[in-house]
Amino acid sequence: MAKDKIAYVCENCGQESPKWIGKCPACGQWNTFKEIRVADTRQQIATTSASTAQGRARNAALRLRDISAHDDPRIDMHDAELNRVLGGGLVPGSIVLLGGEPGIGKSTLSLQTMLGLTDKRVLYVSGEESAHQLKMRAERLTANSQDNFLILCENSLEAVFEQIKEIKPEIVVIDSIQTISTEDVESSAGSIAQVRECASALLRFAKTSGVPVILIGHITKEGTLAGPKILEHIVDTVIQFEGDQHYMYRILRSIKNRFGSTSELGIYEMQQTGLRQVSNPSELLLTEDHDGLSGVAISSAIEGVRPFLVETQALVSSAAYGTPQRSATGFDQRRLNMLLAVLEKRVGFKLMQKDVFLNIAGGLRVTDMAMDLSVIAAVLSSNVDTPIESGWCMCGEVGLSGEVRPVARIEQRIAEAEKLGFSHIIIPKYNLSGLNRKKFKIELVPVRKVEEALRALFG
Repeated sequence: MAKDKIAYVCENCGQESPKWIGKCPACGQWNTFKEIRVADTRQQIATTSASTAQGRARNAALRLRDISAHDDPRIDMHDAELNRVLGGGLVPGSIVLLGGEPGIGKSTLSLQTMLGLTDKRVLYVSGEESAHQLKMRAERLTANSQDNFLILCENSLEAVFEQIKEIKPEIVVIDSIQTISTEDVESSAGSIAQVRECASALLRFAKTSGVPVILIGHITKEGTLAGPKILEHIVDTVIQFEGDQHYMYRILRSIKNRFGSTSELGIYEMQQTGLRQVSNPSELLLTEDHDGLSGVAISSAIEGVRPFLVETQALVSSAAYGTPQRSATGFDQRRLNMLLAVLEKRVGFKLMQKDVFLNIAGGLRVTDMAMDLSVIAAVLSSNVDTPIESGWCMCGEVGLSGEVRPVARIEQRIAEAEKLGFSHIIIPKYNLSGLNRKKFKIELVPVRKVEEALRALFG
């Protein structure tokens, strides 16, 4: 009998090495190589070579113009937010990885969505919970009984495939991939070798049968998906379910999508009866009343293709220690430092001995550059303790010379502010070219520099 050989795999990027290395040559991380046991592959190589020779007789190179291009019909998940993030629905034969921190609601989202698919036969494989626990959660999520929804509590991949062959499901959900193991690999479930082999086997099943597979994965303390990096390369779509457990709102982001855009974003509200879709994001990002409160500015932002109004909160106070603090929640810390430098150099407000704290309301992390103007306005409002008049919102990117640079999709931003009842919106002056001002009832205040915007807000 041939002896197994030992190999080492980087758990961060999937790089393989015949011996242990302290620093990975591919990704540069230290102490990431883990030992795995690999079966002797000489017989497998001979078999693969024979099948490859047969494959050469069957397959031939095709010209690009001879290949027919058509979009496969997508499966409607009956969830507008999830459909948007997936790119219009679940593609048959695709494999989707849903990741998130423990307790964030991954199992709740997948179970709630699958229970809503009354026209599809779904096999839900759970390696973490018992059938009784899933039954209790399903009763809390919906009162309707689902005849086509089948639950399998199993950790063996071979047993899962036996049930798939017998049941013939139309959608398979694995909760979670770290708890499934195969007999071909002599290691515990959740190891690098087990996760890689199980994911590869499920990928082959999805591509050959046309049945979509949804994998649920855990997140490490560094915020990355647990398991080898090759797991993200294998799957077609990587979706991350994120949010603060202290907030009731959850954000669904697409990190990788071979069948759609990665700039889409879905928002849910966690309730006792499950997750509620938030069709109007502005309702969670704006508080009820902030009249008379300094340090609050409203910005018209866009994430993906969705415009929404974001409440930016700032607090400026005298530094209690020698080094002033700079803290940002939901906003880039380095960009905040840059905007404070612009405010001090170009506008003339001294903030060197002040602590500055910034927060984006609702627990959302925003990367839109159009937030710059509202950040500067909120910081200045808190510094002089003067509230911004209600009914005003703004959008604009701030450059290093203090100019307000144009932003994309200005008409969508203005329309969103007008829909929510705002009376004035500050926009970059360069965005006025080609803009039909008569179609909007909201008053447009074009500015070219930061000083002009602050003069319009504070007089």
